[in-house]
Amino acid sequence: MAKTGTTTQGLRAAIERSGYYPALVAEAVEAAVGGEPVASYLVHQETTFDANEVRRHVTVLVLTGTRFIVSHTDEQAADGSSPSPYATTSTESVKLERISSVVVSRVVANPESYTPGTLPREVVLTIGWGAVNRLDLEPAACGDPNCEADHGYTGSSTADDLSLRVSEAGDGPDSVRQTLAFAQALSEATVAPSTGR
Repeated sequence: MAKTGTTTQGLRAAIERSGYYPALVAEAVEAAVGGEPVASYLVHQETTFDANEVRRHVTVLVLTGTRFIVSHTDEQAADGSSPSPYATTSTESVKLERISSVVVSRVVANPESYTPGTLPREVVLTIGWGAVNRLDLEPAACGDPNCEADHGYTGSSTADDLSLRVSEAGDGPDSVRQTLAFAQALSEATVAPSTGR
């Protein structure tokens, strides 16, 4: 389930509608936002299956005039560190000028008959700001099939700080639409001059 909007009151209502520890999530997000006006937000709750356990988590993305804020809350079963179930909430505040990439991957059915404006069946939003980079390496080779020389390695580095997948089948068409709207607002904010910088 994803909810998006543009007001602090709307953000609080979306967190409450998610039903996922709303007091805990709202307190963490509101502390990170502080007194800044909210330009856009996205609340995404996801359920995952881990062996024979069902786990839920929620990600809240907030855009202000100067920052991108990401909050993630996970629930954990009782374990060696805690005799009762517990939740972990983290927030990160990133200055807009640090956002290095906003990648929107769209999956569409029947691309040969695609009509502009048709909602994708799935969207993956990937946002990079340099906190996490993924390095994919593989052995380098030359064109000679008989060559036994060591040519070192070749690869690529990808900024992959946050990746959020939303599908029409799993989350509903509104969630896909809202994810696209937040991605557009964030993309526009990374190129727009900011008054607070």
